[in-house]
Amino acid sequence: MSGYAMQVYENLSKKYPWEKEFLQAAKEVLESLEILMEKEPKYQKHAILERIVEPERTIIFRVPWLDDNGKVQVNVGYRIEFNSAIGPYKGGLRFHPTVNLGILKFLGFEQIFKNSLTSLPMGGGKGGSNFDPKGKSDNEVMKFCQSFMSELFRHIGANTDVPAGDIGVGGREIGFLFGQYRKLKNEFTGVLTGKGLNWGGSLVRPEATGYGNTYFAEEMLKTQKKSFDGMTVAISGSGNVAQYAAQKVMQLGGKVVTFSDSDGTVYDKNGINKEKWDFMMDLKNVKRGRIKEMADKFPGIEFHAGKRPWGLGKIDIALPCATQNELDENDAKALVKNGCICVSEGANMPSTPEAVEVLLANKVLYGPGKASNAGGVATSGLEMSQNSMRYNWTSEEVDAKLHNIMINIHRSAFEAANKYGTPGNYVNGANIAGFKKVADAMIDQGLI
Repeated sequence: MSGYAMQVYENLSKKYPWEKEFLQAAKEVLESLEILMEKEPKYQKHAILERIVEPERTIIFRVPWLDDNGKVQVNVGYRIEFNSAIGPYKGGLRFHPTVNLGILKFLGFEQIFKNSLTSLPMGGGKGGSNFDPKGKSDNEVMKFCQSFMSELFRHIGANTDVPAGDIGVGGREIGFLFGQYRKLKNEFTGVLTGKGLNWGGSLVRPEATGYGNTYFAEEMLKTQKKSFDGMTVAISGSGNVAQYAAQKVMQLGGKVVTFSDSDGTVYDKNGINKEKWDFMMDLKNVKRGRIKEMADKFPGIEFHAGKRPWGLGKIDIALPCATQNELDENDAKALVKNGCICVSEGANMPSTPEAVEVLLANKVLYGPGKASNAGGVATSGLEMSQNSMRYNWTSEEVDAKLHNIMINIHRSAFEAANKYGTPGNYVNGANIAGFKKVADAMIDQGLI
């Protein structure tokens, strides 16, 4: 990388050297945009890169709450309102002990381009807290969510900033957050997505990210006249995204052989069937158990403590659906060695830069998360539309719209990669296609 984009990255790295995840995300995008900057100098003239790497607004606040023992606890809350050039800020809330400003800036920055690719009118944002809901009672989670929203409500709204769920923020948390917002504002609006179906939520929202990732991978495979049918598929994670990616893969004829959590990986050479999938869904969503229990329950399933799924056997397709930087250079080499032809990211930035280099160098179809996991936010956008209309589509209608959005995202990334001289490189294609829409809107709206 050289020239204008490199200068912007160097200045950014000097300003925020401790925000490693954000810098990693920014470098990937800026590297992809170098060729665009050379061909279209208007972006440098309007200092678009310098502007787009800085959030429009960063909100940090304390969150005091009372635990079940009557003791006051204090956490930190954040909302990064990164870019609103094409619509209200849109992005999830993450409750996890690792949450800090750098991680949320990385997620919010990625969200700008992901939301742009959906073609829906949504800007980019992200937020959350270092609060850990794991091990907390429902009452403690409610107390925290109410305190969190007591500050956040000042900064969000259906036409301003529409948060959603993320790691540690599911239907329970969204319910508590929405209830407090409704009480404070005395209004019922579509200010949050991921709501319950009986009070404004959308069908297919829980499935959307996993389904969308699978649809994107399906489109990549079609470019080589291949499909999921008969393919062996490794999936990391065992949460919402992994669960429904696995379900869709099975529907398309693929054989899912792995799930994982922080303890390790289960490997089933015979493939996950509906009985095993149903057990895993109950285990993770109801009992809050550990993935190892699948190996205890079903003969033939192996548990590999501390291992990730990528080197455990022959794999045709890999769907990393757990967390950032979970697939490193050695994992990528193992995938190539084991015959992998396609990697499609269900998580945000799960592959390290070194891993991406290995995959691209070996002509592996590689779908970056900002394109391949955009199904979740796309369906959140559809939920916003339904809330505005006071109307609900059927699950078949939502799934069809989601499928079409993912087809269009693939087409946009594929065509942009070809147009700017890097055919088959979905990283460049997704970054360029997502950037151009936002950047052109910023130019149209003046220096704001």
